[in-house]
Amino acid sequence: MKSASDKLSVLEKVGYSLGDLAANLVFQTLMTYLAYFYTDIYGLDTNHASAVMLTVGLVAAFGFNPVIGAIADRTVSRWGKFRPWILFTAIPLGVIALLAFSTPDFSYKGKVIYAVITYTLLLLLYAANNLPYSALSGVITGSMKERNSMSAYRFVAVMFAQFFVQVFMLPIIEYAGGGNKSIGIEKVMTWLAIIGTVMLIITFITTRERIVPTQEQKSSLKEDLGDLFKNKPWIIMLLLTTLVFITLAMKGGSYVYYFKNYVDKESLTAFIQPILNYLSGIGVNFFGEDPVSAGFGLFNAGGIIFMIIGITLSKGLADKYGKRDVFGIALLISTVFILLFYFFSATSIGLIFLSQILHGFFYGITIPLLWAMIADVADYSEWKNNRRATAIIFSAMMVGLKGGLSIGSALLTWILGLFNYVPNSDSVQSASAINGTKLLVSVFPSIPFLIGIALLFFYEINKKMEVQIEGDLKQRRTT
Repeated sequence: MKSASDKLSVLEKVGYSLGDLAANLVFQTLMTYLAYFYTDIYGLDTNHASAVMLTVGLVAAFGFNPVIGAIADRTVSRWGKFRPWILFTAIPLGVIALLAFSTPDFSYKGKVIYAVITYTLLLLLYAANNLPYSALSGVITGSMKERNSMSAYRFVAVMFAQFFVQVFMLPIIEYAGGGNKSIGIEKVMTWLAIIGTVMLIITFITTRERIVPTQEQKSSLKEDLGDLFKNKPWIIMLLLTTLVFITLAMKGGSYVYYFKNYVDKESLTAFIQPILNYLSGIGVNFFGEDPVSAGFGLFNAGGIIFMIIGITLSKGLADKYGKRDVFGIALLISTVFILLFYFFSATSIGLIFLSQILHGFFYGITIPLLWAMIADVADYSEWKNNRRATAIIFSAMMVGLKGGLSIGSALLTWILGLFNYVPNSDSVQSASAINGTKLLVSVFPSIPFLIGIALLFFYEINKKMEVQIEGDLKQRRTT
């Protein structure tokens, strides 16, 4: 295994992080608004929306990602294995992201077919872009401390994307469309596509691949797959990632329904008005006049700001105590604050916002660690087998991400239908639908997190093993 200096410049860390900022303009939109877009803007029945998201998502997760991972590991170019994928998918990804959130004037059957086609292409291009991007983090440097640092940069960028999508996007959609959400979301997605494409090109330009497998480390696809399924940490990370993204999709997509149908609008207005007045006084007027949109934006803003604070603490805690232990404890505490949502009344606005802030802080600590742990699993595989297959190992993350997103989003719309939710209704929802909405932001999304925490007891790469693997691989690469 050949490698250059493991030290990364700030420019390279920032350049790499812009790739995830671009990807998350798409991903956070999918996670936060796809269910709402399909049911309340595009006009699909909840069962049809659930079927589209689940079927296409699972095909993408288990079909596209392993294939792309295997091909990317075998890509040979003057730019490396993974950087060319980032470059050549940048423009197509932007175009299809815009088309997937467009509302053509088709018949209902035509709309369903259009949704299937555009969502399939979007997930294919997202995999072709983001899986090599993620695998790139495993070959930029062999230093686990530098990876922790790079992950912190990367996930601050993710939080900026999440902040924009979850805080400002709904009011901007309302404003850009003049009250017509269909027009508004197309205008917003046009600009996001342009900005994201430019950022991905910058990532390609500013990064390097330093860890290059030697000729004798080349392996067949059969050997790579054999290594995978004997790799216990990889299997655990695949399951853990799936569970995490089931929760993120379920609760992230539920909040807009929660604010629209459960939270008391008068209490929300009274609570946020002083905040809006203050922001208006310093020239911040992004939240519009609708109390639901404004409250939803401020609610997400509080959580994301404290997530960013949690991310900044993540590296120091992981360096001292190890990624696994810090991840498990922080995820457990963050789950407690999700569960509390079930017990809040519709008028308990302060408690709702406080619980979101505390959940965001503790969950923020876990965010960089999940991806850094996958890079550690790639090192573990090389350490055990003396063969490195970075992209196919990172396909676990993408399979889990896509599978979790698909299952979580499908569960969201299916459960709404099960509790008799009426899409795009101006009337008050039934008590059953409101109870379903409460469960979707509290009890249901807590279950996958708790199962994931239990899985970590079987994940063997603790702090001691991290140090051993890094030292052994460094000695091999230098000799």
